Amino acid sequence: MDFRGKKYERGSNWSDPEVVELLQLWADESVQMELESCLRNQHVFNRIAEVLREKGIHRTGDQCREKIKKMKLEYRRIKDNSKAPRSGRTWKFYEVMDRVLTSRPALAYSSLSGSMMAQQVLQGSMVESYHHHQFTSPALPFEHSQHPELMEIKCEEVNSDEHCLTPEPPAAMSYQQGSPEEHEMERAFLERAQNNSPISRVEIPIETSVSPSGFSEPNMANSTRIQNVAPRPGFSALHRLRKRRKGQRVKDPLDDLLLKTLTSQRAMEERFLQMEERRFQRDLDVEERRMQLEQRRFELEREHEFRMFNVFAQMLSILKQSHGGSSSSVAMPRGLDFSHALSEITGMGGGGGGGDLQETRARPLSERRVDMHGFCSPSDFRRSPYLSARGNIASIFRGSTEEGYKAYHADKYDEDKNPNGIINFGTSENKLCFDLMSKRLTQTDMNLIEPPLLQYPDWTGHMFLREEVARFLTYYCKAPAPLKAENVIVLNGCGSLFSALATVLCDPGEAVLIATPFYGGITQSVFLYGNVKLVYAYLDSKITGTSTRPFQLTVEKLEKALQNARAEGVTVRALILLNPQNPLGDIYSLSELRDYLEFAKRHELHVIVDEIYMLSVFDDSATFHSVLGMDRLPDPQRTHVMWGITKDFAVSGIRFGTLYTENQDVANAVASLCYFHGVCGPVQHKVAQLLRDRDWINQVYLRANRARLKAAHTYVTDELKTLGVPFLNRNAGFFVWIDFRKYLKTDTFEEEMLLWRRFLDNKVLLSCGKAFECSEPGWFRIIFADKTHRLQLGMQRIRKVLEEREQEILAEEKEQPCQSEQDGKADSTDEVIFVSRHQEPTSAGSSNLGDLIGLLQQQMRSSDWLQKNTAEQFAQEKPEIYDVFSKLVGKQ
Repeated sequence: MDFRGKKYERGSNWSDPEVVELLQLWADESVQMELESCLRNQHVFNRIAEVLREKGIHRTGDQCREKIKKMKLEYRRIKDNSKAPRSGRTWKFYEVMDRVLTSRPALAYSSLSGSMMAQQVLQGSMVESYHHHQFTSPALPFEHSQHPELMEIKCEEVNSDEHCLTPEPPAAMSYQQGSPEEHEMERAFLERAQNNSPISRVEIPIETSVSPSGFSEPNMANSTRIQNVAPRPGFSALHRLRKRRKGQRVKDPLDDLLLKTLTSQRAMEERFLQMEERRFQRDLDVEERRMQLEQRRFELEREHEFRMFNVFAQMLSILKQSHGGSSSSVAMPRGLDFSHALSEITGMGGGGGGGDLQETRARPLSERRVDMHGFCSPSDFRRSPYLSARGNIASIFRGSTEEGYKAYHADKYDEDKNPNGIINFGTSENKLCFDLMSKRLTQTDMNLIEPPLLQYPDWTGHMFLREEVARFLTYYCKAPAPLKAENVIVLNGCGSLFSALATVLCDPGEAVLIATPFYGGITQSVFLYGNVKLVYAYLDSKITGTSTRPFQLTVEKLEKALQNARAEGVTVRALILLNPQNPLGDIYSLSELRDYLEFAKRHELHVIVDEIYMLSVFDDSATFHSVLGMDRLPDPQRTHVMWGITKDFAVSGIRFGTLYTENQDVANAVASLCYFHGVCGPVQHKVAQLLRDRDWINQVYLRANRARLKAAHTYVTDELKTLGVPFLNRNAGFFVWIDFRKYLKTDTFEEEMLLWRRFLDNKVLLSCGKAFECSEPGWFRIIFADKTHRLQLGMQRIRKVLEEREQEILAEEKEQPCQSEQDGKADSTDEVIFVSRHQEPTSAGSSNLGDLIGLLQQQMRSSDWLQKNTAEQFAQEKPEIYDVFSKLVGKQ
């Protein structure tokens, strides 16, 4: 705090410890010399105040000066009136003041009653002495440079009607060691000054009394004329000596502070330069990696172009040889236009690989998926004598679905403790935002313990939490009207909600309709409690009929699955929709949602909508539409929406899920089961505080979470493109749906399981398609919401497995040359270029037209090459080649 700008103010009450500290500084011999040798002593008290502030006593220089003045007046009053008793003292500081003021260094100064005499003394040689001598000690604890603005002329007041002037000292200085002659000269001068020689001071033989302030006071009764001021020999020599040393001053503490500041600044600049160099190097590495990926992609595109030209050339060769030969499985008339033929080829089926799927769908529903629908007949399983029938089912169910999860927990990867452990790309968890959530969940507003939080609550959740959930869903689901808190039910996770809803909506043996592939945990949730079946609406990778994208859910597929189930006597009570979809990552449009809800209304089906990934859409090009945001629900009494914090807020360890339903009968029935699935009071308080902090969610968490998800997704998909592996390129969730079918030796789920175990043996855990009830073997789900170093290591292990697998397949094909079984497997992936090195026909002579058509169909559907390379563009860029090509197809 700076006191220099304050006006003179009298000191406030001082405590005894503060007075003791002030007296210790004021009583110092160097301070007393400086006070007696200067006319302007304000700077001395200012420095005393600075030292006191360093000790925690905040006083101004004026307050210190005023306090000393009052103490000197008190001392003088007691001394002049002889009020100090012999046996003691009435004032605790009397002895200190007496010791200091009595032993003050005497100065040769006489004051007369008139001002003219003082003027003569100051004009004499004493003035020169005062201006060239400074009686400061090097041990002064508060030695500071005197600022010009502090040199305010204020005389120390001893009496109200008397002002005593003290000479002004020059700026503080100290001298370095000089020559021996100079030391000797100075020593002689000081000795003469101590012996009261004429050069030390002016002899004034008048009677004086020492005032408490240390100044000579005139005795008017005994005053005489002041003696003439005599010249002082030797003074000029000392003056020259000290003048030579005048430039060598005491090192100011501010200089040390400035030096430290400059040193710190230099260190920070060097650190900044190092960080900039590292950032620049990292950018160079990223750019180099990007260039490598671009180069790899360019090579794949060129290879794909050559492959397609090769297929075209073989087809033209066969067509020119014979339009109806025995080697052709499809006859083409001789003058058929090539573009018409191409459209005919594009619309044809892909060929192999579908036998297993057709056989599966041909079987009755009751015989399909024995591990699902056969659970109603426990006699199919080997029983344990210690368990009931349902207990045996639950035991077998858990053992068959969690093998990989158990292996991961037994050998979990740790960068320091277990670098060779299993990396988990199979469990859908967001591991990118632990820093943000741990910081927010440990703030003071989260830590509240009150009696209601430690007692039995309303089983549907505390009302303060349900109100906050209603406001949260109203805002983020863009509901047209505020949602009601009484329609909100809180349970410990969305898995418990699936169990509760299946139990209250279906009787044992009845079923729920769901599209496959889907999150496999739903099977466990709906079956283990209520013995409720699942009816599958199979989605596949082929784009046929009304489908415009791979694995697209349509009302026609739902209708077909529902009619098949009813034909077999299975009662379907509800439809489950996942939006965004797990594992595909699809986001349903408003028109699609309306179609699904209208379908459910026609057949009087409840609709359970799971929107647990609604805030995990990480690309601005994709827009999420909640069912709660629709202007009108076709059947609001049969529409139930689920959401939880597990995925969107990266806290899978906190079990919290919420259900919003306007059907009070369903709400009451689910509330009865909440007794088994309640959320503890402190967790309810934390969740309410989290959902209430809208600014932190929007400005901090969601921005960072979406940016990190997008970066991780980009890294994994770039790696897959480099490997030439097809995948679904979606912008929601934590997962990528990958097509590994070309790495299967046979198109079966047994071969898919062997590939899954190969990944697990190489210490990376993935989820295979069978776990999601996918109808096509060879699809896998990979979780990318993980730290960069784990993503890099995991992708390296995946690359190793795929390369080994591809080498094995190529070696087997060389031993047994035959038509590839992988034809038509790339129909689903128009997002990336599909390259299969073992699908190329060996020669034109060994391939018939049907083989070439199938291969050409696969190549066209696996990329956008035809869209990028139209005939018009080709004619403009390469007219010579286009002319030759036109002649071959009979255009000219």
